[in-house]
Amino acid sequence: MTTTEHATGTGTGAEDRYGLTAGQAAFLARADAFVKEAFHEHSRRMDDEEWFPEETYPTLGKGGFLGITVPEALGGQGLDVLSSGLVLQALGRWNHALALSYLCHESLCLNTLYRNANDEQRKRWLPGMCAGTTVGALALTEPGAGSDLLGSVETSSRREGDHFVINGTKKFIGNGPVADVILLFTRMEEGGGHAAFVVETTNPGFSVKRSISKMGFRGSPWGELEFTDCRVPADCLIGEEHKGHRVLMRGLDIERAVAAPIGLGIAERVLELCVARAKERRQFGKPIGKFELVQDKLAKMYVRVETMRTFVYRTLEEANRVGFDEGGKGGIHALAAACVLYVGEALKEVLDEAVQLWGARGYAWEYEINRLYRAVKVLEIGGGTSEIRKIIIANELMR
Repeated sequence: MTTTEHATGTGTGAEDRYGLTAGQAAFLARADAFVKEAFHEHSRRMDDEEWFPEETYPTLGKGGFLGITVPEALGGQGLDVLSSGLVLQALGRWNHALALSYLCHESLCLNTLYRNANDEQRKRWLPGMCAGTTVGALALTEPGAGSDLLGSVETSSRREGDHFVINGTKKFIGNGPVADVILLFTRMEEGGGHAAFVVETTNPGFSVKRSISKMGFRGSPWGELEFTDCRVPADCLIGEEHKGHRVLMRGLDIERAVAAPIGLGIAERVLELCVARAKERRQFGKPIGKFELVQDKLAKMYVRVETMRTFVYRTLEEANRVGFDEGGKGGIHALAAACVLYVGEALKEVLDEAVQLWGARGYAWEYEINRLYRAVKVLEIGGGTSEIRKIIIANELMR
């Protein structure tokens, strides 16, 4: 199947029961097998030690799973947003911490640069990011700027000749401690508005203040970043001066659309583990899966997973149609917010049932169910909290 056939969902026209074309289903199967073989064995150590394997991104690059939306001429795969979501679904199944790190690199940074950078900037940074030799991050959140990012951002930039000087702190930044390039969002000291820059982490004035330990998604590196009179060349400005909010808003719906498949992948894995447990665990002389209360839990989990799947694939397909200037408004704005809102809430219900089914083993740190249970909450916080997502949906309905 050609790249075009895969990306547009044409080709043979054959679909599996979830609405994927034959080519898309085959791509998901290839991603699933690759991720399981390369990264599943790292999951427990990553959680125990907050460890991130150095070979992660080169391995993904060699496997053909980086730069999904980037043209082949720039080192990418020339596919689409849905394909990127399928990789994240596979990562969610087998190494959810890596899935979060991948989201930061692939969607938040790499895809945003591709959609907003000029040709020279694309040639400068994208090939390395597609190969996995350059790791990317997006720096938006600050100690006092979360949901009200545009209004509360304090990290500042001012122009001095052919450079910008940046000062401020960014916090809870995914990939921050391991990134080579950071897509940074600032307010402008003069003239108002905001600006977006690529800051290479070798720049004088940049430092990782500390790494941040977390309740879940441990092994996906988060950091607090400092910019102290950090001088950035003017050719690292992304988009227009004073109009950096456009860079931000264009990417938010794509971010939400491709974040949701992480939750789908986790839910699929949870259901698989619970079905296996229900068959193997015996009490009162028979497998616990024979008891109606356990069957009730499995049935409810199944319904949540299947509903997630339908919603996620529909949203990804809609995200494929979003033009470079169409993000942050309209139907996709509400749909992407609704999808990730539903996935976060449904996944919490799935994992609550799963821990109960697993009993003491579900509560014990060493088991995979426990690891997944601790991770779920961030899906209701990151990329705009559940409360913000509800506001987005309601505002779009009222337009």
